[in-house]
Amino acid sequence: MRQRAGRYPAGASPSGRPILPTEATTGRGEGRLIQSRTVHRGRVVEITVDRVELPNGHQVDLDMVRHPGASAVVPFISETEILLVRQYRWAAGGFIYEIPAGKLDHRGEDPLACARRELLEEVGQHATDFQPLGSIVTAPGFTDEVIHLFLATGLEEGRQNLEEDEILEIVRMPFDQAMDWALSGRIRDAKTLCGLFRAHLFRQQRVEAG
Repeated sequence: MRQRAGRYPAGASPSGRPILPTEATTGRGEGRLIQSRTVHRGRVVEITVDRVELPNGHQVDLDMVRHPGASAVVPFISETEILLVRQYRWAAGGFIYEIPAGKLDHRGEDPLACARRELLEEVGQHATDFQPLGSIVTAPGFTDEVIHLFLATGLEEGRQNLEEDEILEIVRMPFDQAMDWALSGRIRDAKTLCGLFRAHLFRQQRVEAG
């Protein structure tokens, strides 16, 4: 849909698409919630139908999946190797490769505390250092889930503690191989792709900075 002139702040990409400042891409902006109705409340998520007024003035009903959020960790077991999990996912149709991750216990939980917990529970490792890699909005068309990404180093062995619905094996892999798998499509989990590429950029910037 073509946007009216002056609709966005000044600035555009080479393709002509407007460039939005960071603050314009977060929160609800000019939108307004009129009414929210819960239609399902599950163990992890809540599904609501939200009546909202959009920035253009139109009112629409939106099906929303409310999620408390999650943390995910790219754990370096050595300078060149990371730990992944090969985990069974019913929704994905079988086993897929992922970085360790898990949901926040409640909205507002410290994402770092969640990252520490999930690293220990899934791969049985503590870490002496966590570097934040930012956060991602997983599917903004229908959910408010945010995943916080971390790079972990200084791993020390602890005790794995899986839940009954977690079926996984730990995979130790060269980071370069994981990046190759990300580029080839063998790794297709979105949070894992984002975590790997952000970890790559973080390490690259650290090397360039000396």
